[in-house]
Amino acid sequence: QGERKGVNKYYPPDFDPAKHGSLNKYHHSHPLRERARKLSQGILVIRFEMPFNIWCDGCKNHIGMGVRYNAEKKKVGTYYTTPIYRFRMKCHLCVNYIEMQTDPAGCDYVIVSGARRKEERWDMEDNAQVLPTASEAKEKLETDAMFRLEHGAADRAVLQRAVPTLGALQEAQSAWKDDFALNSLLRRRFREEKKTLREEEEEAAALQAKAGLSIPLVPEAEEDRRLAALLKYRSPDSYEDKQRMKRTEISARSWFAPSGSTVPKRSPGGHPLPPRGPPACLGIVRRRSEAPVDPEGAQPARGSGVPEPADPVGAPQD
Repeated sequence: QGERKGVNKYYPPDFDPAKHGSLNKYHHSHPLRERARKLSQGILVIRFEMPFNIWCDGCKNHIGMGVRYNAEKKKVGTYYTTPIYRFRMKCHLCVNYIEMQTDPAGCDYVIVSGARRKEERWDMEDNAQVLPTASEAKEKLETDAMFRLEHGAADRAVLQRAVPTLGALQEAQSAWKDDFALNSLLRRRFREEKKTLREEEEEAAALQAKAGLSIPLVPEAEEDRRLAALLKYRSPDSYEDKQRMKRTEISARSWFAPSGSTVPKRSPGGHPLPPRGPPACLGIVRRRSEAPVDPEGAQPARGSGVPEPADPVGAPQD
C-alpha cells in the first residue's frame, strides 16, 4: 500500500499546483497519516522496540527485549546538542503505561515510570575488561604531556602484571592448536561411544527376544545392581530335600491299608491323586493247591483241611 501511494496518485479536476502545492495540502492531511495525529503537541507515533528486559509494574509480568510497541515519541530535552527523546507506550498485557527515555551520556535507555529494569549489566572494570578511554582523558592525552607520561607508565605497569596470565593463555592455546590432532581425538572418542551404544542395543534386543518383552529397556544403574544382589529367587526346598522327605513318608506309611479304606496315592509333589476306578480284569485264574498224595495210595481224610478235588465233568455218578 505504501508503494502504491508513492506512484499511483489521483489528481482531481479542481487541483491547482500553484494554489495547493501538493495532494496532502489539498486533502488537508499529513504524509504520516495517523502517526501524526498528535503532531501539534510535539508527539509522533513510532514503532518502538524494547531495548532490554523489564518487569511491568501494572501486571508484574516479564516483557522481553525486542518486543515492539506503538509508542508516542516526544522531545523532552538535550544533552549538549544531542536531543533527549521520551517514549510512552501501553503494556500489551494490562492497562499500564510505560515511559522511558534516551540517555546520551551513558549511551543507554532509562526507565522513567511504569516498569522496572531486569538487571543484567556488569561492570567492565570488575570483570577485567578493557575500558574505553573517556573523552576527557583523550583530550588530556592530546594536550598534557605530563598526563600522557603518567598514563603510559600506568599502562606499562598493568601490562607487566598481565604478562604471566597472557603467557599461560598463549601456552594453553598453542597446546590445542593442532587441528588434525583435535579432530582425530574427537573422531576416536565418537567411534568408541558409538561402538558401546551398538553393543548395548544388541544386548538389550537379545534380552527382549529371550524374555519376550516388547517394552524398551533402560540402562542398568549401580543402585539397581546393588539392590538385585540383595535379592535371591529360589525354592524353599531343594530337589534332594524333597526326595528325602518323600522316602521318609513312604517308609513311615503302613504296608497294609486298614479295612474299608485305601491309602490315597500321592503325586511327586506330595499332593493326593484323585481316586481311580476298579482295576480291569486281566483274565488270570488262580489254581487250587493240590493235596499231598499218600505214598500208600490212601485217600486224604475228610476234615483234614485239604479240599477234595472236584469231579471231572461227565464222570459217572455212584
